[in-house]
Amino acid sequence: MTTAGSGGAKSRRKISWDLVRAGCVVLVMLYHSTSLSVFLHPELEPRAVEFPYQVGASLLLVVSAYFACVTIRRGTMLRYWWGRIARLLPSFLAAVVISYFVLRAFPIEGWFFPLPEDLRANLLMLWHWKPQDYPFIDGSHWTVPLQLMGFTAAALLYKSSWGHGRRMLIIMWVAVILPLLQWPIRINDPVESYRVVVDGIGMHRWHLFVAGVAIWMWSVNRLSTPHFATLLALCMAAQEVHNYTRTPEGLLADTGSSVAVAIGMCVIALVARSPDLPMPPLLARAVTWFAGISYGTFLMHQAIGYIVLRKLQDVGVDTITQTLAMLVTGTLLGWMLTRVVEKPAHELLMRPFTQRGSAHTRETKATGQR
Repeated sequence: MTTAGSGGAKSRRKISWDLVRAGCVVLVMLYHSTSLSVFLHPELEPRAVEFPYQVGASLLLVVSAYFACVTIRRGTMLRYWWGRIARLLPSFLAAVVISYFVLRAFPIEGWFFPLPEDLRANLLMLWHWKPQDYPFIDGSHWTVPLQLMGFTAAALLYKSSWGHGRRMLIIMWVAVILPLLQWPIRINDPVESYRVVVDGIGMHRWHLFVAGVAIWMWSVNRLSTPHFATLLALCMAAQEVHNYTRTPEGLLADTGSSVAVAIGMCVIALVARSPDLPMPPLLARAVTWFAGISYGTFLMHQAIGYIVLRKLQDVGVDTITQTLAMLVTGTLLGWMLTRVVEKPAHELLMRPFTQRGSAHTRETKATGQR
């Protein structure tokens, strides 16, 4: 699908990708509002409709890795890397601060009440390194440091010989196999110094980035179908292993979520390889609008949404309406964050590159005229 750009220009942006991105965020919101909310706060009534699968956030990491491959060739590596920072970081920092003050303004007895030291730890993204000391203000934020590390690794690899050809394939296979080999250590209460490193760098999530890169390579015919299928199957196996948790009764699997992520990976691969999806214009505009605010919605919906659930329950509102209210609140807050922070901050932080590009264009035109 092509959409009109500035000055009448056309964009080759596929509505299918907007649908994937929007769908992933909706799945995250449904899981948090109907399942995780009751698990974390048992005093909340069970939802009339429950979506118990942890799938959306993992697939968003796959999509991020795919688009890192698509965009990394556009301009210099510094511009690419700084563009990712400018897109992710300001909204994240603003979301942490907003959520912090909302949780303090509307405290609920027995729930987490963030202190100034919690705000500092969350702004520094310290949760993965020391989760017992640094609780999340909003649990949805766990993907942000992994994306920042992933984009940084992508830029460094692309600038080196290890980011191309057979060496890149070696990196991808190692990134999946190494976490699988060390998984028995991680799951059996390892020493704290080991856990800090392994969890801090998100080793048990590397397979999601590999899946995204593999999908891109397959979509542009840089990876054969048998090789792609084998690598993707290994990523799916790594997701199943990741979803095991140790309980007093032994290891507990979350196979339903693993299967959902595996299906999602296949859908993303199909979208990458297929023509764009035809869609009525009105629906296409709605999907594109929501996809455009999806990052802000992802950042803002959970912690504040749980307060919405509890306040509405306290006044006797049914669980369906509670869930809808959490979804609407998250969408509105995401729209506000996108309009007020994400877009202006990205434009401001990218201004040195855009001004340099404009100056270069003017110089080229002037030279041509002479």
